[in-house]
Amino acid sequence: MSDLHSLDDVRARIDTLDGDLIRLLADRQALVRVAATFKTDQQAVRAPDRVERVVALARERATSAGLAPEVAEAVWRAMIGAFIELELTEHATLARTTTAP
Repeated sequence: MSDLHSLDDVRARIDTLDGDLIRLLADRQALVRVAATFKTDQQAVRAPDRVERVVALARERATSAGLAPEVAEAVWRAMIGAFIELELTEHATLARTTTAP
């Protein structure tokens, strides 16, 4: 990070990372949508045990990478919550279209 000589340099690097994160989240969303096809009800979508395992792993990885585990947990819980809502909405839409006359 020796090439960061100003706030503008730091912000430009953050903007680049944000672009990378968006692409990774889009990939994750595609996988979430595929996973949703295997789930049959809201409980399977919400999967609280799975959420806790994913959050615990994120905290472990964060510690190893030098990220505050509290930050990782907050980000992962927000991300997972958003994807759960997306899945629930898609399940509801699919249910309406398959039961419509």
